Amino acid sequence: MADLTLRESTPDDIPATARIYGHWVTHGLASFELDPPGEAEMARRRDAVLAGGYPYLVAEAGGRVLGYAYASAYRTRPAYRFAVENSIYVAPDAGRGGVGRALLEALIARCEAAGFRLMVAVIGDSDNAPSIGLHRTCGFAHAGMLPAVGWKHGRWVDSVLMTRPLGAGATCPPA
Repeated sequence: MADLTLRESTPDDIPATARIYGHWVTHGLASFELDPPGEAEMARRRDAVLAGGYPYLVAEAGGRVLGYAYASAYRTRPAYRFAVENSIYVAPDAGRGGVGRALLEALIARCEAAGFRLMVAVIGDSDNAPSIGLHRTCGFAHAGMLPAVGWKHGRWVDSVLMTRPLGAGATCPPA
């Protein structure tokens, strides 16, 4: 997308990100939430990500938010402090146009610059070929699968785990 702009999220983006996420909660399997959170909850979550020192990005074109991505703690125990989990959601009418890839590449760069060493993708639905392919294209490798770990839309859903080293990865101790 020629006019795609990536930038840091602002509070003004909350209505758009809530709509995008709400669509996928209601109609997809990428998120295991069953009910879309409201704007106040989405704002609270964004604030928590930023307070943790993690990036939260949006992609826009023509003044419209087409997607968003953020990193967060993979797990809360201190030994995991150099690992992040990514989350990427693209508007349903903007898929397959490069928005997800642009967001993921920018997120990876920001997490590397911040000194993180591993990015983990927890992908809902082993049939989610677009997300699995996107992550593979951006250097992620398959790390495992949790079979039938969630129940949504009347069926059991797997989670696919993929990982990507950041910066020096595990080749040396962190600074």
